[in-house]
Parts: sequence; structure tokens; C-alpha cells
Amino acid sequence: MPSKPHPSASLARRPRAFLSALALTACVGALSGCDESPTGRKQVTLVPDAQMTALGEQSFEQLLKSQPLSDNPRLRRYVGCVAQALVDALPQPHGEWSIAVFDDPTPNAFALPGGKIGVHTGMLQVARTPDQLAAVIGHEIGHVLAEHANERLTQELAVQGGLMLVDLFAEEPGSFEHEAFRQALGLGAQYGLLLPYSRTHEREADRIGRDLMAKAGFDPRASVQLWQNMAAAGGGQPLAFLSTHPSHDNRMEELAAEMDQAVALYEEARAAGQKPGCRPP
Repeated sequence: MPSKPHPSASLARRPRAFLSALALTACVGALSGCDESPTGRKQVTLVPDAQMTALGEQSFEQLLKSQPLSDNPRLRRYVGCVAQALVDALPQPHGEWSIAVFDDPTPNAFALPGGKIGVHTGMLQVARTPDQLAAVIGHEIGHVLAEHANERLTQELAVQGGLMLVDLFAEEPGSFEHEAFRQALGLGAQYGLLLPYSRTHEREADRIGRDLMAKAGFDPRASVQLWQNMAAAGGGQPLAFLSTHPSHDNRMEELAAEMDQAVALYEEARAAGQKPGCRPP
């Protein structure tokens, strides 16, 4: 009976793949903590900014072509007014931002790298005032400012690098044991790395958005009311451990923390003349 090939023989046949996976995994580990988000949190963002901008622009263009846009000019002006006030409060240079209102009843909004903002008409049923809408859009801008998409993509690349190493070291690729171990590693990475980071991103975007809306002249206390509305509209939620979003109660509690500081920013902005005159349709 022929003997099993040594694992090194498999590696010898795929040196480039091995080196690529090893380099990626080592790179992420070595660079961990080298960058900081706007809140001072350590993070790793390895994808070039130009590539993230291109990805954001491409995704936005696809949405504009595939999703219906609102034909209500008053609603578009209102959302544009709130979004532009927030953009104007960003540190310079912030570039040009594009804003689109999609005719979709689901309460959703997003912001993409490259300065792209989208708001569903259904969000206006939950974010009922200009201040509450500012909390929504400010939160989404916060994701962009903190480069969460870049960080998440970097994490995904690291996971794929780890899975590649499992394949490379497997004595019997395709065997039941190998596939079971590979799935276990993927599941562990999802719930042990990717989801906790997503919850961190949500909390961080809440903080950044709350302070940004205050600097733009919107009352940051409306951010808590927004999530009270969300809780009333959303009903039951998945278990917090398996959710990429904090629970509504946790979210409101964390937003209320340091609210005095955010209100001080708001009052300072209002005294300086930052008084957005955005009127709901």
C-alpha cells in the first residue's frame, strides 16, 4: 500500500498560495492596533482608500440603476437639507457627498465610502422629526468616518487567509474531518470575530453620529427618541449575542451616556448660528 504523502509535499506544490495566506494572516496580526478610529479605538484597515472609494461608488451606481427613486420633490429636498447640514459640519476637506432617496417602505438608510448617502422613504415613518432623521444619517456617516467597511473587509480577508491555511495543511483535503474542521473554523471566525466587531461598529457609529448631529445644530437627545421609535416599530429582536446590532435598550443607554457633552456641542453650534431650517414634507 502506498504511503500517504507528507503534508509538506502538498505545500511544495502550492508555495505561492501558502505564502500569500501566511503573509496576509501575519500582516493582520502584526498591524493590529496600529490605526485608530475617530473614537480612539484600535483598528486595522488594510484596503487602500482609493479602492474603498471605487467600491462605494460602484455599489451606489448599481443601486441607482436597480432601485426606484422617490418622485416626491419636497421629500427629497427635506432629506437633502438634513444630510447636507451634517456634511457641512464635517471637518474639512470632506469633498462632495451624493444623497439619494429610494422609494422603499423599509426603514433603512446607508452611507458608502466615497461620500454616498441613501435613505429609504420608509425611514421617515420612524425618524419623524429633522433631529431624528439627523440621528439616522449621522450614524451612517459615522460608519464611513470610522472606515468600518474597510475594517470589515480586512477582517473578511483575514478569515479567508486562515481558511486557506487549513486547506493547505490538510492531509486529506475534501475528507469529512477536513470539511468539518473548516466549517468549525469559519463559524468560530464569524461569531468570535466578525459579529463582535460589527456590534462595536454600531456603537461607535452611534457615538460619532450623535456628536456630528450636535455640531450641525440638531438636538442629540433626539437620537434616544429615535431608538425608542425603532423599538416600537421593530417588535422582537434576535438574541444580542447573535445580532450585529446592540439591543434597543443597550443602544439608548449608551447614547444617553455622555449626552451632556453632546448637548454642550449642540448649544455651542446653535449659538454660532448653526440652525438647519429643514422642514418635513
